[in-house]
Amino acid sequence: MTAPTPLPLYVDLDGSLTPSDTLHESVLLFIKQNPLNLLRLLTWLPQGKAGFKQRLGDAVRPDPARLPWRDDLINYLKDEHASGREVVLASAADARIVREVAEHLGCFTDTLGTEPDGPNLSRANKREAIEAHARARGHEAWAYAGNSRDDLAVWAGAREAIVVNAPDGVLRELRRQHPQAREFAREPLTLKTVLKAIRLKQWAKNALLFIPLLTAHSLDPKAWGMMLLAFVSFGLCASATYLVNDLLDLPSDRVHRIKRRRPLAAGAIAIPSAVALGVAMIVAAFALAWVVSVGFTALLLLYTVVTLAYSMRLKRIPLIDVLVLSALYTLRIGAGAVAAGVDLSNWLLAISIFLFLSLALVKRCAELEELVDEDATLAPGRGYRANDLASLRAMGMSSGFMAVLVLALYIDSQNSRALYAHPDWLWAAAPVLLLWIMRIWLKTGRRELVGEDPLQFALRDPFSWGTVAVMGAIGLVATVGVGA
Repeated sequence: MTAPTPLPLYVDLDGSLTPSDTLHESVLLFIKQNPLNLLRLLTWLPQGKAGFKQRLGDAVRPDPARLPWRDDLINYLKDEHASGREVVLASAADARIVREVAEHLGCFTDTLGTEPDGPNLSRANKREAIEAHARARGHEAWAYAGNSRDDLAVWAGAREAIVVNAPDGVLRELRRQHPQAREFAREPLTLKTVLKAIRLKQWAKNALLFIPLLTAHSLDPKAWGMMLLAFVSFGLCASATYLVNDLLDLPSDRVHRIKRRRPLAAGAIAIPSAVALGVAMIVAAFALAWVVSVGFTALLLLYTVVTLAYSMRLKRIPLIDVLVLSALYTLRIGAGAVAAGVDLSNWLLAISIFLFLSLALVKRCAELEELVDEDATLAPGRGYRANDLASLRAMGMSSGFMAVLVLALYIDSQNSRALYAHPDWLWAAAPVLLLWIMRIWLKTGRRELVGEDPLQFALRDPFSWGTVAVMGAIGLVATVGVGA
């Protein structure tokens, strides 16, 4: 007895085959080309969904090789295709994107997508297109794999159903139509994933805000209270800009050995959810900043603008990128002085600029060390080449030593004698800082920091914590003396 011919299987793309959405990916690519393209997008909206997708598809299309994929579903489709079953990629995405994805994956016999001047291929329009496609090939029944509420109208006409990444409400409604529907379950979004996406660990960098208050030896409770608000405000703002950075860097992050595991790159958080979260955090950040002071709000706005410019363009300009990074760290110190209402020392600014320039160059050198290991030429999303490593290493070590030199000049200045009772004790801090800088550059050269942020490394490095403790003790002795 001959086995029944399996029903042709029509498979949704966005949210099903990939946890991402090719329309959202295209919008991000278009905005990354030029932020002013956002205005062009708004002018295309009156043309309807199909017209909008056509115009956007004319400008940019995501590379299928740089999209996240639902591997278990793809393996299933490849098995079905290999057994002789008709597998058709049917999506509301631009038809050109659908064809490029099908060609990349190699497990589809045909494609259906939103064509120029045609209807947007979703809901009832998709169902009608699938029915017409199936009848043209002699099939009166078909199966469909989808994920969203829009797909309920398509499943209503299907003989068999496969559900992928579906929310609980959609799954319940589908079960009423198709109790035997096969499920590829969604990964639940956890708090841990959200905290990883907003890089909560990076909030530790905002401890730099407290440095002006500490160096001014202030114990004013009101100033410390303002600093706590400023810390939370800066943290929320920084997390929002990290989300923007990750959204704009999706294609390059997905080919990076470590960054491809970030929640946005892996598709664990949807692009609209990340945008909504970022907007909420930036609003909360500026609300808190306004409570601190107008001056602090202005500096937070400057930080936001520079960070966004860095994410969109400056990070890909060699040398400018590391100067901007060091300036952003120094800006935190300046913002802390404004929030606390204390004078900002030019000596402190000079030390900060050189020290953080050195650490920014540590990060770039660590990335280039990884390129050498992988025998690659260009760093993804950066403007550096593997043969820039020696030059950057020399710049980085020199700027680290310059930070120690400025510290030494400060110790013998009138400023230190006015602030410290025993400033000569500060000479002990110079070799301690010098040792820490030399050690982190030695580890970079030994490729022990490949893929790591140097400040994040320092936060979990006992030697670095010991360095902070020793320098703090030296500062205390210089302030009050021994046995005072």
